[in-house]
Amino acid sequence: MDVIQRIATELAVNIKQVSAAIELLDEGATVPFISRYRKEVTGGLDDSQLRTLEERLIYLRELNSRRDVILESIASQNKLTAELQLLIEQAETKTLLEDLYLPYKPKRRTKAQIAREAGLEPLADNILTDRSVIPEQLATNFINIDHGITDASAALDGAKQIIMERISEDAELLTELRERIWNMGILHSAVAKDKQLEAAKFKDYFDYQEAINKIPSHRALALFRGRNEDLLNLTLKPSLDDKAEHQLCAQFIAKHLNVTSSLPADTWLAETARFAWKIKLFTRIDLDLKLRLREAAELEAINVFASNLKDLLLAAPAGPKATMGLDPGIRTGVKAAIVDPTGKLLAFDTIYPHAPKNQWDASIHTLAKLIDKHNVDLVSIGNGTGSRETDQLVADVMKRHKHLSFKKIMVSEAGASVYSASELAAKEFPNLDVTIRGAVSIARRLQDPLAELVKIEPKSIGVGQYQHDVNQVQLAKSLDNVIEDCVNAVGVDVNTASASLLKQVSGLSTSVSENIVTFRNENGPFSNRKQLKKVPRLGDKAFEQAAGFLRIMNGNNPLDASAVHPETYPVVNTIIDDTGKSIKDLIGQSSFLRSLKAANYTNETFGLPTVTDILQELEKPGRDPRPEFKSVQFKDGVEKLSDLEPGMMLEGVVTNVANFGAFVDIGVHQDGLIHISHLADVFVKDPRDVVKTGEMVRVKVLEVDAARKRIALSMKKNTDEGSSRVTTKKNSDARHKPKQQQSTQGTMANAFAQALKK
Repeated sequence: MDVIQRIATELAVNIKQVSAAIELLDEGATVPFISRYRKEVTGGLDDSQLRTLEERLIYLRELNSRRDVILESIASQNKLTAELQLLIEQAETKTLLEDLYLPYKPKRRTKAQIAREAGLEPLADNILTDRSVIPEQLATNFINIDHGITDASAALDGAKQIIMERISEDAELLTELRERIWNMGILHSAVAKDKQLEAAKFKDYFDYQEAINKIPSHRALALFRGRNEDLLNLTLKPSLDDKAEHQLCAQFIAKHLNVTSSLPADTWLAETARFAWKIKLFTRIDLDLKLRLREAAELEAINVFASNLKDLLLAAPAGPKATMGLDPGIRTGVKAAIVDPTGKLLAFDTIYPHAPKNQWDASIHTLAKLIDKHNVDLVSIGNGTGSRETDQLVADVMKRHKHLSFKKIMVSEAGASVYSASELAAKEFPNLDVTIRGAVSIARRLQDPLAELVKIEPKSIGVGQYQHDVNQVQLAKSLDNVIEDCVNAVGVDVNTASASLLKQVSGLSTSVSENIVTFRNENGPFSNRKQLKKVPRLGDKAFEQAAGFLRIMNGNNPLDASAVHPETYPVVNTIIDDTGKSIKDLIGQSSFLRSLKAANYTNETFGLPTVTDILQELEKPGRDPRPEFKSVQFKDGVEKLSDLEPGMMLEGVVTNVANFGAFVDIGVHQDGLIHISHLADVFVKDPRDVVKTGEMVRVKVLEVDAARKRIALSMKKNTDEGSSRVTTKKNSDARHKPKQQQSTQGTMANAFAQALKK
């Protein structure tokens, strides 16, 4: 099956759609551009399908490239048979391809190779073909003093090495045994000798076991981290009764060799099969399956990170309003920065309301003066150390200066310090103290989270799990894709966007983005999209890819503020000519636009999907797909862990979603955990089906562990305060898990501890 056919089958679409999409990708088109402006060409493939197509295309092309190398290598050895060639050509995974290549892969001089050099391969062949022979007698004919074969026992040992190597390189046998152990195997972890104190953070895994194919991503990555730090030992058992399973696997290999009787050769071959399993096959399968578990866990962790990042980037913006950013601090003071509606820095200061200076009244006066002078609409407070104290300070400003009309909102400051010390921040604010840069970032991320967060390394935002343990190249690519999709879904105001935001736009490189900003600074705001072509290095291809995602507000042409691509302006002109209305009369006229038939304006170039999109865009030009802005209100008097009591109902904001539940900021400087079993009254398979990062939620406090700084929360409507059992289905599932795992899930506290072992 060729690449196009296979991808089409996997995506359940037709070959023409896949072929067209691949052609566009190969020409340099981006996924956002193809999914938005080439629907006719691809038959309406969406961005999710296109991302999958792109990933599979890379994988299958690499697979085919490797296939060609392997075929050439085997052919050069004069060992490529028609049957083997067919098997290699039909291999659908890299693993199977390498299994098939294993017998022909150049390798170091093995014991089997030494035995072949000693002339023992015919002995191995004779035993395999004639089971009636007595191996010990036959072996006397192969004594070779010159090669160190001094007796029949040595000859049989050499023949055994040859047969064992053949067994270990049998692709079909490897695949069957690998899947058998994957479906039945148990992974056991134990604390390394004399490492109990050092490994305290992995206490839940000191004596732990679970079916290898059932271990969730976060637990698998915790196990591998413990092993990598030499604190845990991981052992794969073929099954709960690993002794019996070892015997069954050896018998399975013997059956593969057609050992079916008690003839002398069969007895010897059965013993050889047992050795092959113990020494060759299980060792390899152990490595393969641990790698398989790790790769699957990493992929899941990357997907979780990507999903959380998407939710965070697409969080509701407060909008273009004058905003004060406060970066809380106790001893070092609270840093304040005011930015105008476009994010431009207007003023900054540092106040010291807390100990040791305790300048509370003076700080209130300073803030009130700044808010009044710059007509501040919003005060954005970072949620780090001192945030609730600073929140109370701002509340006092509101009480003492009631004539000031503004709102205060707590925001996540994750990554703000990283940005403030970055080369980008230094370039933007070369003469500004690092701490003030952080306050600027806190203010801007309230105005527009997407525009500000793209400046920060995604891994610094803190919405992933075990993000430093996964494949960093794969993680970076996945997160870059998320950022690209989010930025292009929202669109970018070319007259206000930073170079960091512009470079995420389809078709724009870092250098072209910087050229846009430079051109804007030197020539003033862009008045239409055509002017973009004057930007150095922004050629026709880049313009084609980017223009539809770049917005020019209040420009010469109202369409330039919309997602209507310049290449389709002729379609809009046809609508204008046909209806007799001006573009200004068309925009926003929902009832009239919906009365038009899209089919009347199609042509050979632009089909029904494109015209339909144009009409929808004219209804609400430049519409933002992000939700309406809302802010959480933390409960007064609940500012630290000791203020919490079981049974309290609180508002909070989801800061991170993992496979085992969701973390929620409830305003006490320590996120609480809603375990997956307490996200809803019904069984929840995936926490992301219930909550998203950045979402406001109402929770109930179940349990507070002050010593370990852990808070257990619930979103259940009918929470039983006296019981922390999980749902019936989950308890049912637990019966099928190994004993040790069941013991760690008996109570909410234990489930909580288990989830937080990272």
